[in-house]
Amino acid sequence: MTHEDQSVTHDDRSVLTRPAPGPDEVRRYGEEPDQLVEVFHRDGGAPEGPLIVLIHGGFWRPGYDRAHLRPLATALRADRTVVSIEYRREPGNPDATTADVRAALVVAAAVAGGPVVVAGHSAGGHLALWAAATAPAPGLVGTVALAPLADLGAAGRASLGDGAVRDFLGGDPDGRPDLDPVLLKTPDTPVWIVHGDRDAIVPVAQAHRYRQAHPRTEIDVVPEAGHFAMIDPLGPAWTTVRHRLLTAGVLRSATAAQPRVECRIRTAQRGRGGSDR
Repeated sequence: MTHEDQSVTHDDRSVLTRPAPGPDEVRRYGEEPDQLVEVFHRDGGAPEGPLIVLIHGGFWRPGYDRAHLRPLATALRADRTVVSIEYRREPGNPDATTADVRAALVVAAAVAGGPVVVAGHSAGGHLALWAAATAPAPGLVGTVALAPLADLGAAGRASLGDGAVRDFLGGDPDGRPDLDPVLLKTPDTPVWIVHGDRDAIVPVAQAHRYRQAHPRTEIDVVPEAGHFAMIDPLGPAWTTVRHRLLTAGVLRSATAAQPRVECRIRTAQRGRGGSDR
């Protein structure tokens, strides 16, 4: 049992091992085994829209990889081309991780060559928020963070993931303010956070702390949803997650036309997979 599994109290983890089709193609951005991206091409009859790039979580540890996002990628490809990136996960070497994410986003964006929405879950949500502020993907029009580790200092003090932040950084988070989303500049493109109110792995307080630092952020809190519901097309958060991922690029054009103001925190409606398909 993993560190994440041990800490869960209100969660369905079946998505982590649920069979799903593999990618249509794999593209590499380096020679290391984990320096690759998986491409899931949009179904032929689906409408055009921004490319969706996914960044998996797993507390930056090698025990989790991109495979557990394949059910999500498969569900989204009905509407969009999806690219799921892999990256090195070496405890104590965060610069390898961020260098890979930076390079992977460039390769991922080239798949479609147009607008891009970046979405990350858990530790992948941290990386998505970091990238939005410091290394945005070419064509980025919005970032959707799903139950993200958004405040490394608070996560470290709370020892989330059994000390995952210290393991990732190789020390105290105060020593790496350049990697902490709450301490970085506000991204130039919109950010949305979707978080379950029953998340016992990454508490929803992480989302609120990010919004305190970056007030333009909009948060959807999904009732009775846990950590892994954010990536589960069969779970209670799917309606909200799907809506955010499919409308992020569309909303960008509207928000660009007028100054952005502080967004309200919304409580999302529950909805199970298939109810909006």
